[in-house]
Amino acid sequence: MHLPSTLRPLFDGLPRHVDVEAPTVLEAIAELDRRWPGLRDRLCAEGPSLRRHIHVYVDGERGDLATPVPANARLDVIAAISGG
Repeated sequence: MHLPSTLRPLFDGLPRHVDVEAPTVLEAIAELDRRWPGLRDRLCAEGPSLRRHIHVYVDGERGDLATPVPANARLDVIAAISGG
């Protein structure tokens, strides 16, 4: 799992790349939250749903929390940046 660099300063010891085995994006995020409590709240809103500025891709295809994560798949979590 590849995470946005903006999370690293918020969670002690959080690497940019984390090995996680989980059947779905939601369960992968839950595993991260077990290791770094509070991380789920940075990625997910109530519902649950992904926060408006968070996008996930599984093997290059845009997904959501219910998207399956096959074994050895690449899961990227991207924080969208806007400006003006």
